[in-house]
Amino acid sequence: MSYFNDKTILITGGTGSFGRAFLKTLLREDNPKSIRIYSRGEMLQYETEKLFPDDRIRFFIGDVRDKERLSRAMNGVDIVVHAAALKQVPACEYNPIEAVKTNINGSINIIDTAIDNNVDRVLALSTDKAVHPVNLYGSTKMVAEKLFMQGNSYSGDIHPTKFSCVRYGNVVGSRGSVVPLFLEQKKSGRLTITDERMTRFWLTLEEGVQFVRKCLPIMTGGEVFVPKIPSMKVIDLAHAMAPDAKIETIGIRPGEKLHEILLTEDEARHTKEYDTFFVIEPELKFWKNGRTGGRSLPEGFRYSSDNNTQWLDKKDFNRMINLSSY
Repeated sequence: MSYFNDKTILITGGTGSFGRAFLKTLLREDNPKSIRIYSRGEMLQYETEKLFPDDRIRFFIGDVRDKERLSRAMNGVDIVVHAAALKQVPACEYNPIEAVKTNINGSINIIDTAIDNNVDRVLALSTDKAVHPVNLYGSTKMVAEKLFMQGNSYSGDIHPTKFSCVRYGNVVGSRGSVVPLFLEQKKSGRLTITDERMTRFWLTLEEGVQFVRKCLPIMTGGEVFVPKIPSMKVIDLAHAMAPDAKIETIGIRPGEKLHEILLTEDEARHTKEYDTFFVIEPELKFWKNGRTGGRSLPEGFRYSSDNNTQWLDKKDFNRMINLSSY
């Protein structure tokens, strides 16, 4: 029996790439009581409603900055999947206060309203850019992670709401990845990359959705779940997508890293490794681990896109694109 059967589920940012993919999977594989889509754009909600004509879906126009509206939307909810965020690095750099209002203040509102409405569990989506952040987007997501971890200490013992995060890399099927840019540039026969040495973690939307589905039933509150996913050099990605195109190196943009990190050496000391994922356990008094198994990591372990043991070749990546929404 599915964990999600007969549950009322709220998805913030539910009309985005992840939200739609998660919604599609819930309708296909589970039998939820109700799914509430919470987002700002009425047109995207209209389009999503046309894509998924199901009486169990409810559409709430609202912003995570609006605590009162969030509280109304969370009434009677069992599970919250928090995917709403400002995600574009340049947009966050140019609009820093707006990024803070959405990614940080919005997270605070999610935590407060979830506790006030006795939501059972909240799982927030994070990013590798939250690790050793060098741009504002990554910094806001780092703070959001900390808020969700510490949110467990506010929850209490009578009807405790559990808060955890998932942290993963670039999603092939999302609107924010470099893939749609390369597809557009391919038409001109010229692709631009910032540095030939650059590497990134990659997974498909479906893999991201299934990872969230795996983590929700097993979370006990306070963990950061990190999937084991492959890396690829961005220049190899460009050659895979447009083998006949000219590749031009334009230099690293402000706030961009050569390599991304999903798990630091310091985090590794309180992390357990499983076959397909890592669990970063909190170093906090409230932590009560209900899981068994898992292996401790060696001293100095770091999980980054340049020291990964899993690598995509051109054939693998093209297969990922074909499995995505392009």
